Amino acid sequence: MPIYNKLVRDGIPAIIELDNKAYTMNVLEPAQLEVQIKRKLDEELKEYQQASSNEEAVEELADLLELIYAVLPLHDSSIEELEKVRLSKREKRGGFDKGYYLIEVEDD
Repeated sequence: MPIYNKLVRDGIPAIIELDNKAYTMNVLEPAQLEVQIKRKLDEELKEYQQASSNEEAVEELADLLELIYAVLPLHDSSIEELEKVRLSKREKRGGFDKGYYLIEVEDD
Protein backbone atom coordinates (compact mmCIF):
# COMPACT_ATOMS: atom_id res chain seq x y z
CA MET A 1 0.00 0.00 0.00
CA PRO A 2 1.58 3.36 -1.04
CA ILE A 3 2.18 5.87 1.77
CA TYR A 4 1.44 9.50 0.91
CA ASN A 5 1.57 11.48 4.19
CA LYS A 6 0.27 14.66 2.57
CA LEU A 7 -2.69 17.00 2.59
CA VAL A 8 -5.29 16.08 -0.02
CA ARG A 9 -8.45 17.70 -1.35
CA ASP A 10 -11.70 17.02 0.50
CA GLY A 11 -13.10 14.82 -2.26
CA ILE A 12 -10.21 12.35 -2.32
CA PRO A 13 -11.63 9.94 0.32
CA ALA A 14 -14.84 9.56 -1.70
CA ILE A 15 -12.84 8.93 -4.87
CA ILE A 16 -10.82 6.23 -3.09
CA GLU A 17 -14.02 4.66 -1.72
CA LEU A 18 -15.50 4.52 -5.25
CA ASP A 19 -12.54 2.30 -6.14
CA ASN A 20 -13.39 0.06 -3.15
CA LYS A 21 -9.95 0.65 -1.66
CA ALA A 22 -9.05 0.87 2.01
CA TYR A 23 -7.18 3.91 3.30
CA THR A 24 -5.96 5.51 6.49
CA MET A 25 -6.49 9.22 7.10
CA ASN A 26 -6.46 11.76 9.92
CA VAL A 27 -8.30 15.06 10.27
CA LEU A 28 -5.75 17.71 11.17
CA GLU A 29 -6.02 20.23 13.99
CA PRO A 30 -5.69 23.89 12.92
CA ALA A 31 -1.98 24.17 13.83
CA GLN A 32 -1.16 20.95 11.96
CA LEU A 33 -3.33 22.05 9.05
CA GLU A 34 -1.41 25.30 8.67
CA VAL A 35 1.90 23.42 8.58
CA GLN A 36 0.56 21.01 5.95
CA ILE A 37 -0.98 23.80 3.85
CA LYS A 38 2.41 25.54 3.80
CA ARG A 39 4.04 22.27 2.71
CA LYS A 40 1.38 21.78 0.03
CA LEU A 41 1.82 25.38 -1.17
CA ASP A 42 5.53 24.63 -1.72
CA GLU A 43 4.62 21.47 -3.65
CA GLU A 44 2.07 23.23 -5.85
CA LEU A 45 4.36 26.22 -6.46
CA LYS A 46 7.09 23.86 -7.69
CA GLU A 47 4.57 22.16 -9.96
CA TYR A 48 3.54 25.59 -11.33
CA GLN A 49 7.18 26.49 -11.94
CA GLN A 50 7.67 23.23 -13.84
CA ALA A 51 4.47 23.50 -15.89
CA SER A 52 5.20 23.15 -19.59
CA SER A 53 1.91 24.45 -20.98
CA ASN A 54 -0.59 27.21 -20.24
CA GLU A 55 -3.16 24.57 -19.30
CA GLU A 56 -0.83 22.95 -16.75
CA ALA A 57 0.11 26.36 -15.36
CA VAL A 58 -3.52 27.35 -14.83
CA GLU A 59 -4.25 23.98 -13.15
CA GLU A 60 -1.41 24.56 -10.68
CA LEU A 61 -2.46 28.18 -10.09
CA ALA A 62 -5.96 26.91 -9.27
CA ASP A 63 -4.44 24.53 -6.70
CA LEU A 64 -2.45 27.39 -5.16
CA LEU A 65 -5.56 29.55 -4.96
CA GLU A 66 -7.56 26.74 -3.34
CA LEU A 67 -4.85 26.39 -0.69
CA ILE A 68 -4.83 30.14 -0.06
CA TYR A 69 -8.60 30.05 0.41
CA ALA A 70 -8.26 27.08 2.78
CA VAL A 71 -5.71 28.80 5.03
CA LEU A 72 -7.56 32.12 5.39
CA PRO A 73 -9.86 30.94 8.23
CA LEU A 74 -6.79 29.86 10.19
CA HIS A 75 -5.77 33.53 10.15
CA ASP A 76 -9.27 34.73 11.08
CA SER A 77 -9.70 36.09 7.58
CA SER A 78 -11.81 35.55 4.47
CA ILE A 79 -11.61 35.73 0.69
CA GLU A 80 -13.26 39.16 0.88
CA GLU A 81 -10.70 40.44 3.39
CA LEU A 82 -7.85 39.05 1.31
CA GLU A 83 -9.19 40.83 -1.77
CA LYS A 84 -9.57 44.07 0.21
CA VAL A 85 -5.92 43.86 1.32
CA ARG A 86 -4.80 42.97 -2.21
CA LEU A 87 -6.60 45.97 -3.69
CA SER A 88 -5.26 48.30 -0.98
CA LYS A 89 -1.69 47.18 -1.66
CA ARG A 90 -2.27 47.53 -5.40
CA GLU A 91 -3.56 51.07 -4.93
CA LYS A 92 -0.59 52.07 -2.74
CA ARG A 93 2.24 50.25 -4.54
CA GLY A 94 0.82 49.02 -7.83
CA GLY A 95 0.57 45.52 -9.25
CA PHE A 96 3.07 43.49 -11.21
CA ASP A 97 1.57 44.14 -14.64
CA LYS A 98 4.39 46.22 -16.11
CA GLY A 99 7.16 43.72 -15.40
CA TYR A 100 9.51 46.15 -13.66
CA TYR A 101 12.71 44.45 -12.47
CA LEU A 102 14.65 46.61 -10.01
CA ILE A 103 18.42 46.31 -10.22
CA GLU A 104 19.68 48.81 -7.67
CA VAL A 105 18.84 52.04 -5.83
CA GLU A 106 21.34 54.69 -4.83
CA ASP A 107 22.06 54.89 -1.10
CA ASP A 108 21.41 58.14 0.77
